[in-house]
Amino acid sequence: MTIALSTIAGAIAACLAVSLCSLSSMFALWLKPATLNRVVPYLVALAVGVLLGDAFIHLIPDAVNRHGAVSDVCLTVLVGVFGFFVLEKLVRWRHDHNVDITPLSGEILPLAKMNLIGDAMHNFVDGILIAGSFLADPALGLTTTLAIIAHEVPQELGDVGALLRGGYTPRQAVLYNFYCSLTVLPGAIFTLLLSQIAESSLTLLLPIAAGGFIYIAASDLIPVLHERCSFPSLSGQTAAFGMGIGFMQFIVFFEQVLIAI
Repeated sequence: MTIALSTIAGAIAACLAVSLCSLSSMFALWLKPATLNRVVPYLVALAVGVLLGDAFIHLIPDAVNRHGAVSDVCLTVLVGVFGFFVLEKLVRWRHDHNVDITPLSGEILPLAKMNLIGDAMHNFVDGILIAGSFLADPALGLTTTLAIIAHEVPQELGDVGALLRGGYTPRQAVLYNFYCSLTVLPGAIFTLLLSQIAESSLTLLLPIAAGGFIYIAASDLIPVLHERCSFPSLSGQTAAFGMGIGFMQFIVFFEQVLIAI
């Protein structure tokens, strides 16, 4: 099958636009350290809501629609959770067997590394979705890109909060988050070259990514939120958590409006 040059150009341009969304977190570079320390726990709470919302509201339902068998999708989600558990064990074993959740000076916690891995995988899946949509219809490609951009902005803010909490400097957090966002391009190229294989791989990649998000949110990020138990932190983190879920639910409405148009 010969792919039109306009389709390839549209898919690549859309992927670059999605990658640039990661730079929305650059605000961290201009905040004073004291202010940043106060903001980070709320960004982590936002990340938890976004990750869990993305997994349960977007990735898993999308996988069920593509596969049709709920039990198979749920089993694959569990495979994703198990895989990320093993991966984190390897990360912790590789880095001095550290299980603390408070970073020492210059130390990067496993939760930050796991967040980068999960984000990179998710962006790769986004690349497959974008390119697959452009192959089906340029208009569908545009609506898919807009929907992905809409949920990328809150997710990128939460991701940077998690990276900052994990020990990265603001500059490192923004830079590494941007590098992870670039995995959307290999996902798109993979789809443009091998569209049928890429499309069928989504039945596995979507629930595995969902399992990774569930594991990262529940195992790495939620324990961090319990470090501060004052009423202001309780109310602020609860609001940020709920806001993250609300963002993901809003995207469902936004996607339905785009499809109707």
